[in-house]
Amino acid sequence: MGDVRSLEEKAKAALAGGKRNVFISFATEDMAEVNLLRGQAKNENSDIEFNDHSVREPYDSERADYIKGKITERIKRCSTTVVYVSESTAQSRWVRWEVEQSLALGKTVIATHAGPASSAAIPTWLAQPGIKVVPWSKLANELK
Repeated sequence: MGDVRSLEEKAKAALAGGKRNVFISFATEDMAEVNLLRGQAKNENSDIEFNDHSVREPYDSERADYIKGKITERIKRCSTTVVYVSESTAQSRWVRWEVEQSLALGKTVIATHAGPASSAAIPTWLAQPGIKVVPWSKLANELK
């Protein structure tokens, strides 16, 4: 089954012109920084491609199950989940849930941060084997 998934991912990447379809997970407090990342992805020289999956309703709202279902659909369509790490990340239940969901679905998870070193502590749920933490400037290399 793993080989079929790998072949599917390669075929999708080839059809997308070598760019990956990426789900970005971030705390709502980090919207401005993530918008900068979105801007970079629109640059024709960028290797980053992603869909916007920001959450606009509280995690515990009456629609939480509906929101989780929609986010799960979007994660399934992506090969990689990129987690933007900041001081707000550890407190975000949405980001933690999205990472757990991505791993459960067999997706690659990459954590990234602004600057050469993260100013925030990496949450324990992100400090797992197989999850790389890279500076934003190195993200495109990880997505190749």
